[in-house]
Amino acid sequence: MARADGSALSTPADDGPPVAESARRAVEAVWRIESARIVGALARFTGDFALAEDVAQEALAEALVTWSRDGAPASPVGWLLATARRRAIDAFRRRAARDERYALLAGRLGEGEAVTGGSAPPDGPDELPWDPDRVDDDVLALMFVACHPVLSPEARVALTLRVVGGLSSEEIARAFLVPVPTVQARITRAKKTIAAAGVPFELPPADERRERLGGVLSVLYVVFTEGSTATSGDALLRPDLAYEAIRLARTLAALLPDEPEVFGLLALCELTAARFPARTGPDGEPVLLEDQDRRRWDRSAIRRGLAALGRTATLGRGLGPYGLQASIAACHASAPSVAETDWERIVLLYEALGRVAPSPVVELNRAVAVAMAGEPEQALAQVDELLVAGRLAGSHLLPSVRGELLVRLGRPAEARSELELAARLCRNERERSVLLRKAAALG
Repeated sequence: MARADGSALSTPADDGPPVAESARRAVEAVWRIESARIVGALARFTGDFALAEDVAQEALAEALVTWSRDGAPASPVGWLLATARRRAIDAFRRRAARDERYALLAGRLGEGEAVTGGSAPPDGPDELPWDPDRVDDDVLALMFVACHPVLSPEARVALTLRVVGGLSSEEIARAFLVPVPTVQARITRAKKTIAAAGVPFELPPADERRERLGGVLSVLYVVFTEGSTATSGDALLRPDLAYEAIRLARTLAALLPDEPEVFGLLALCELTAARFPARTGPDGEPVLLEDQDRRRWDRSAIRRGLAALGRTATLGRGLGPYGLQASIAACHASAPSVAETDWERIVLLYEALGRVAPSPVVELNRAVAVAMAGEPEQALAQVDELLVAGRLAGSHLLPSVRGELLVRLGRPAEARSELELAARLCRNERERSVLLRKAAALG
């Protein structure tokens, strides 16, 4: 759990008796499940995104103490919202004693209401703590604000995981292997930037929504990609991060049921995550695709991914970048082995992807597919074009692929040199060990 400034909550209850531990678990559970709704409702209530996030965190800190003493309330979410609303009113009171905004908020809430640990929520025991007709808009607006173009890509990721995903600064820092103060600084700077830019807490106009949706999707894609293949550290996978991206993608799909690329991204994530159980061995070492036991693949995830991919087709707009990548993942998911994979189709899909979302990584992956389809010489020529152009300089991906192609072409000395270069450039310990083993085997 985290405070408003991003630091970890630390109270005597954390190490106290079972009642305190039970309260802590209750607070964490409510926050992880309902954080987006809580912050979204508070942002609409206050009209101030940064204040909404801050008072929500203050309410969490108060809940740790009060629920340990009095027990969890009948409506935990209602309790947190009422407490946070009062904190917001206090903040407005401090800013201006007779501010009209404070008078309006105080009138809504009512000055005489008490908030106690065992009481019913202030909105009444049978009422939802938010308007059910607005909650979807609140959560969606929260995603768009957290991924606003005025923020840097790193800030978007941190803010999305914090206020939409409900992760603490410690969890985000651990996932991306950066210091906690760095994450805290990004979140604080992001909120200040949003305030300075006057970003309103609302859905963007319809004509802007689809354009800005790309930013939201790119954040979720970055989060999932880091979880599925960590760029650094001593673990190949960070499943918690990947599954958090999937959870957020499912939320987005429920809120935007007519956007094909939302379902394309969800399909890509589900189909890729389906292979997680077979991608590492008992010791955490990577297991290459050709060596994976496909019986260990998650068939439920594959079914969900294929269903999401099918949804993109029913919307009638054709496949976008995420839908095309999901189609490639579907080829792998449906193949009984590497040899029986439809590599010709994968080549065509990468060619289409290169036209709608060109990048050197797409070209590199297409070269791999070309080699698997039986044309390693042509694939090497494509990789060499990337090399000459200086694209992917400093990345271990290009020499890694080039080394594999040289092995296929019977040029072991050159292949070893490329694989050793890839190992030097690779920041992930697990991937590096695989590259070094391959290079040593060529000696």
